[in-house]
Amino acid sequence: MPQRDGLDPVRHRVAREAARCAALESLLTRFPALGDPEAMPLRERFARGEIVRADGTTWAADAPVEPGDELWFHRELREEAVPEVDLPILHQDDHLLVVDKPHDMATMPRGAHVLSSALVRLRRSTGITTLSPLHRLDRRTAGVLAFGVRPADRSVYQELFARRAVHKEYLARVRPAAGPAGSAVPRGIAGSGDAPVTLRVGVRAVLRDRLLKERGDLLTRVVEGEPNAITELEVLAQADDGTATLLLRPLTGRTHQLRAQLSHRGMPILGEDLYPSPRDPEGPLQLLARTLAFTDPVTGQERRFTSALDLPGPPS
Repeated sequence: MPQRDGLDPVRHRVAREAARCAALESLLTRFPALGDPEAMPLRERFARGEIVRADGTTWAADAPVEPGDELWFHRELREEAVPEVDLPILHQDDHLLVVDKPHDMATMPRGAHVLSSALVRLRRSTGITTLSPLHRLDRRTAGVLAFGVRPADRSVYQELFARRAVHKEYLARVRPAAGPAGSAVPRGIAGSGDAPVTLRVGVRAVLRDRLLKERGDLLTRVVEGEPNAITELEVLAQADDGTATLLLRPLTGRTHQLRAQLSHRGMPILGEDLYPSPRDPEGPLQLLARTLAFTDPVTGQERRFTSALDLPGPPS
């Protein structure tokens, strides 16, 4: 099926262990949201020929499905406010498209952020239907975000990120909780291996933690065990209001790594709405993906992309 509104179709492949049932029942079991009263009745979508096989032929609602069968369809979109915002392109060639993503824009279509996501915006504005993100930034994080242009190149670029062969730098503004002599003290997780981080200009530290992100949990948790998340930290500046600006170099790529590690040490990022516990945000999250650098695995060129954005000012 072709894309629609910059979105790929959804594929449902019937699992090997699935019980024999009708196509409609199989879809509803896998995607309960298709039965939402606000959605078009699924039986009507079958009747309109909107549910198809891989070869494009249509499924009947009551047709039996077998393990391995594929059912393809386009998602129905809820009404979504898509604000007009600038999404500057830092670099574009036959292989790469790199943008300077603003705060509060999702990388991928998800939940309430579908048409407003960076991927869908770029597919629609550039006409490049094959665009695919090579890594992700949190919706609330701004900065350098890279997309692959050609499907044939996708695996080599993604392997680059998987091998940690990409140099990343972030800026963050934090307000540490009071600690001894102005330090931000780790909260005693066994095996973290950290000394207290004193927030003085020029101080450097390495944050080592074991992070766990479980399905269905909004938060990434710091747990006991061998570290799987490592971040280099340098204090760049301090302000009279007690905040500090940090340079962060993540050497691993765990979900919410920087946000979880900093919050765990009693210095959550300004504007934080998830850590240490979910709450309404006060202004934008002051986290910026400033630099992305690597040796291009396709062209062999040295690549270095730098955001033109700044950390947002503190909330008034």
